[in-house]
Amino acid sequence: MAEALLWGMFASSALIVGGAVAIWLPVGFRTLGLVMAFGAGVLISAVAFELVEDAFETSGDRSWVLGLFAGALVFFVGDALIDRMGGADRKHSGGAQQSGSALAIVLGIVLDGVPESMVLGLTVLEEGSVSLAFLAAVFLSNVPEAVAATSGLTTAGWARRHVFGLWGLVTVVCGVASLAGYALFDAASPATIAFVLAFAGGAILTMLADTMMPEAYEHGGKLVGLCTTLGFALAFTLSVLE
Repeated sequence: MAEALLWGMFASSALIVGGAVAIWLPVGFRTLGLVMAFGAGVLISAVAFELVEDAFETSGDRSWVLGLFAGALVFFVGDALIDRMGGADRKHSGGAQQSGSALAIVLGIVLDGVPESMVLGLTVLEEGSVSLAFLAAVFLSNVPEAVAATSGLTTAGWARRHVFGLWGLVTVVCGVASLAGYALFDAASPATIAFVLAFAGGAILTMLADTMMPEAYEHGGKLVGLCTTLGFALAFTLSVLE
């Protein structure tokens, strides 16, 4: 159980790394867009080969289909509510967070990270150890997300200590979410496990389409397609090697 907590916190600690990069090694918007595209490709591969495929093989029925669309719908509704509260630009790299609500920004970032963290705990439960391919996917995608959000938050006037406090809080919350993924589904049926895996996949895909990919294209231009493919190929290779 402790392993699930630690792996969840480790994967989310990439947010702190990304925050540090944005503050002390600032990158240009174009580079940032390309890095975000790479992270999106990594996550798309993880959804396809670590979540939905596993859900399909585990379910034995159509519960994975319900999970996929339930995850997409829940994220869509939650994201819409957070947008109305003032968190629509929580990951914007240009400082659009200045007009938003700090609470909504925090809630939105937590919403983005919880589904993938729960899956990390679930992989520890199902396989006896964390899925290295999915762990790498979450870690690699968290870095550019944090770089983009930190760039925007500092431009919007957030103090550095508040930015790092945000990433520290999200790291702890995601660690707890990973622990919950382990503890809550200890005696769950294969159909339930499949539903949860697909649910996380649907939520992550909706998040990518709503936040990361539009931002990546805005700054990176047409090269984002190549970077997304590169990220996808790397994550797929890790999944095959594992």
